[in-house]
Amino acid sequence: MFKNALVRIPCRKISDGISSSGPGLPDYRIALKQHQQYVAALEKCGVRVYALPPDEQYPDSTFIEDTAVLTEKCAVICRPGVSSRRGEEQKIITPLGEFYDNPELIEHPGTLEGGDVLRIGDHFFVGLSSRTNREGFIQLERILKKYGFTASPVKLKEALHLKTGLAYLENGEILVTGEFRKKEEFQKFKKIEIGEDESYSANCIWVNGRVIIPEGYPRTREKIEQAGYPVKSVDVSEFRKLDGGVSCLSLRF
Repeated sequence: MFKNALVRIPCRKISDGISSSGPGLPDYRIALKQHQQYVAALEKCGVRVYALPPDEQYPDSTFIEDTAVLTEKCAVICRPGVSSRRGEEQKIITPLGEFYDNPELIEHPGTLEGGDVLRIGDHFFVGLSSRTNREGFIQLERILKKYGFTASPVKLKEALHLKTGLAYLENGEILVTGEFRKKEEFQKFKKIEIGEDESYSANCIWVNGRVIIPEGYPRTREKIEQAGYPVKSVDVSEFRKLDGGVSCLSLRF
């Protein structure tokens, strides 16, 4: 169960963020409204949300999930794989100090982004992607081992992050799309498969019994509800323009 979440309010320079997709640039005012609705959805799931102020130095800083990996035993400060985002992780250390003592750090030459880290029980799957390298995984695995956790790498070929196409919904069930459908690492789980036409919705989050998904994906919603999970949808269209999704917008712990 999650008690808290950290979010960072979108900055006015959000349209300068990194994007590999083609639906245009995000509108700051719409993004701000959508972010407020996202926070409200988290609160309805029983989470206390702490909203950090906008950071105009980093256009992508609202995607706060990439800055840290949080557990009940430790906090790990990440090291982004893109130079324009490097420094965002330093801005999260002080806020996390309210909840964690002596956070662990991923150091050069390692890179690690939280979007590549998926926890299932006491095991952490870590995507080796364009943003997270093997050295970053090795450092994270070493840190987690000290606290009784295990970790394993998952090599990505297509997805930006591991959680771009994969989500854990509890009870041994995962939501998958794209290359993750046939990944050997996930064959032991019960899979809810999402078609390519709704692949963006695979980036969703389980929060205290409910699943928050992006708005506009009826078949995904139906499949999750059929699996027994109440669903809350939120409009994150402006964040999609920067390759961001539902999980990217918060650190839940």
